[in-house]
Amino acid sequence: MKFGQKLPFPLSLQADYDRPNIFHLADYDKETKKANNDEKAAQTHLRPSTSFFRDSCHRLLKNPVALVAGIILIILILAIIIIPIDGVYPYSYTDMLSVSHNYDNTYNYLAPFQYSDTEKALQAAGQFVWPHIFGTDSAGRDYFIRVIYGCRISLFVGLFAAVIVLIIGSIYGAVSGYFGGKVDMIMMRIVDVIYSIPDIVIIILLSVVFNKTIGNSLDGTPLAKLGPGMISIFIVFALLYWVGMARLVRGQVLGLKEQEYVLAARSIGAKPSFIIRKHLIPNSMSVIIIAAGLEIPSAIFTESFLSFIGIGVSAPMPSLGSLCSDAEGALTNYPYLMFIPALFICVLVLCLNLVGDGLRDAFDPKLQR
Repeated sequence: MKFGQKLPFPLSLQADYDRPNIFHLADYDKETKKANNDEKAAQTHLRPSTSFFRDSCHRLLKNPVALVAGIILIILILAIIIIPIDGVYPYSYTDMLSVSHNYDNTYNYLAPFQYSDTEKALQAAGQFVWPHIFGTDSAGRDYFIRVIYGCRISLFVGLFAAVIVLIIGSIYGAVSGYFGGKVDMIMMRIVDVIYSIPDIVIIILLSVVFNKTIGNSLDGTPLAKLGPGMISIFIVFALLYWVGMARLVRGQVLGLKEQEYVLAARSIGAKPSFIIRKHLIPNSMSVIIIAAGLEIPSAIFTESFLSFIGIGVSAPMPSLGSLCSDAEGALTNYPYLMFIPALFICVLVLCLNLVGDGLRDAFDPKLQR
């Protein structure tokens, strides 16, 4: 059949074939007008297409408990970032030459919003002196600034633990779940061995070893402010605390690796590293976010406990746990020195747990209503 030759259609269809196909807007308007009011109302209430992450964030914002806890956390984070920058008193500032006469001369405690003799002299000279909102400790150091720095240390430790757990645990669990078989069995037995290691004992041993070996070599470095105890805590977090995340990600990957998109990636010759990086870990992100969010309060509580028993940041750097330990000797006369850092620990851990529960309810597809 030559180009341009008419097809052997019937005569009735040949006219339609020769007729140009014209789209009539008038006919389209007539068809659209047939929708009733209920159908039009239903169309106006349709939500635009959204992603899983955006939809989960929308559900998280509808959780009032998690939202209030998140607002408190944001306010506290802004306070620990801004106040030490603009604060007058450094966390190690000590006014040992002037003791308030309202207390005994054995300690340099000042009550909240009370000034020492040196500060009163400065006020008499016309200078502005920042008040001691929480008073001072036994060394005459402003307690409010030390509590703020203690919250900074605790949050830093929690975020560090969450990042380490997220990176190591997600990669380890994804590799174990993807390859399966003997690889999965060997990797999971390693996880079982790590689970049996007591983390507190390892932290104590590492702290003693570091204090005797590299304690003096840290002088003049940024790590000197943290001390051997905090370095040992970070090492133990990196070595031991990711096993829970690895098990969760492994269980998620075992179900995801049989999906159609993973089989399609395998059929076109995609490497396992590409499949894990581009398909398995992103689709396990809900479990990873939930586990990382719940790891932060656990790490904060562990650090506070270790600092309370003397294994943590080196003096004079404060920590919430070390502040509680220092206030133990003045518990009878000045109980607020123990109550204030303990309250901050409770608020931090409670808000982080509530936000973690909110993340679980928002990002876990099995809990969606």
